[in-house]
Amino acid sequence: MRSVNKYAFLVTLIAFTILLSCKKEKIEVPPNEEHDYSGLSDIEKLGKKIFFDKGLSSPAGQSCASCHALGDGFTDPSHLPFSKGAISSLIGDRNAPSIAYMKYAPSLYFDNVDSTYVGGLFWDGRVNSLEAQAIKPMLNPIEMNNPNIATIVNKIKNAEYSDLFRSVFGNNVFNDTTTAINSLASAIAAYEKSDQVNPFTSKYDYYLKGKAVLSAQELRGLKLFNDTAKAKCANCHPSTNDNSFGLALFTDFTYDNIGVPHNPSSPNALPDLGLGKFLNDTANNGRFKVPTLRNVALTAPYFHNGYFKTLEDVVRFYSDRDSVGMFDPPEVLQHVNRDELGKLNLSEQDVQDIVAFLKTLSDGRR
Repeated sequence: MRSVNKYAFLVTLIAFTILLSCKKEKIEVPPNEEHDYSGLSDIEKLGKKIFFDKGLSSPAGQSCASCHALGDGFTDPSHLPFSKGAISSLIGDRNAPSIAYMKYAPSLYFDNVDSTYVGGLFWDGRVNSLEAQAIKPMLNPIEMNNPNIATIVNKIKNAEYSDLFRSVFGNNVFNDTTTAINSLASAIAAYEKSDQVNPFTSKYDYYLKGKAVLSAQELRGLKLFNDTAKAKCANCHPSTNDNSFGLALFTDFTYDNIGVPHNPSSPNALPDLGLGKFLNDTANNGRFKVPTLRNVALTAPYFHNGYFKTLEDVVRFYSDRDSVGMFDPPEVLQHVNRDELGKLNLSEQDVQDIVAFLKTLSDGRR
């Protein structure tokens, strides 16, 4: 009996140890993300209600969250290269970028030291604030398809949260359309700037605080990531705290043409000129904003046109883009970055190690 009891005790101890380990590794996912308002101020709560309101599109059925879902790193939960609009037969012409951590993006400016543009929102930097960004999809015919601002304001006026809207912005907020739409933009931006959207709760964040331990493979990946002579990832996606905010944002907010091929599923046959088209400046043709790598394991497919479906394919592309016959030619041949990628000669083990590290950047770790 003693040996049986000893065996039972050991089994119980092992099970308890595994349970503790699972609890430590548990990923925190809100049971109902749409209605989780914990920690939000009134204006942030209002912004989230608007963000998830499917009644704001024409026809109804599409919200901001339709293309920027919390559980998918605030990108399209369908993981399609181009998101469907409120009119199901229409699709967008660029991959939906994450809005997480975009509160830190500066307004677009030219850096004379590095001779490059920095900042702005959208892939081409065409707006300078989350407030300005918030309204664009609502009026875009291939997104939420509202014909004008007055239509949007009228929908807000009749929404279930209209009393909260008045409570936040004043009883007279709907007396003037411009005031109302600017208030709506402020509310959405407030939510997008909240801790729910920018939580810094990845394994890597806790590693920086000494509260988590990276595996041997993750550490190898981090070392490669930061190696300016090998993988060179941190050249544009710095993993250390920046000078402005004291945070690791994994983007320098610059623009680059990394030579991504044209996606044959794109609704546009012509090359996407990116920043160059917005600026009407051929010197910047093919350049797109360097995205944050936070939550990158959740946000497939990748790049402005969703060309690559997996992180492994992305890293292999960075490594071997210039090897003859490995990949299709760049969508825009001008200004392709030949210095920091294309012939890195990473081994398959290097690829897997870097991907293992990138997976530590997903928010939600408790």
